[in-house]
Amino acid sequence: MALRENECCEEIEVHEGLLKIVRETMPEETELYDLAELFKVFGDSTRIRILFVLFEAEVCVCDLAEALSMTQSAISHQLRILKQSRLVKSRREGKSIFYSLADEHVRTIIAQGQEHIEES
Repeated sequence: MALRENECCEEIEVHEGLLKIVRETMPEETELYDLAELFKVFGDSTRIRILFVLFEAEVCVCDLAEALSMTQSAISHQLRILKQSRLVKSRREGKSIFYSLADEHVRTIIAQGQEHIEES
């Protein structure tokens, strides 16, 4: 199906009933901004790869670096972003810091994304 050059209504007709529903249900601007920022975090394939490792186990930076064939420095940088976004959490055990998913929502978000891209 080819898109027309200009996808606009041919006549201006405002549907007040629909607009009322939209105005009543639209989240606050700050919430929309926070949501957009969260989805930006998922826009990096390295961070997605890290999350897939964390789906399987709680691991330290050394393990992640080895599993993903990356430097510990690069992994640490991405983990900092994931942690700031509350997608991963950490705990110290001796000299090591172990990372895991912050909660099951992370797995759900990724699963929903996978379902979406696999639709025909």
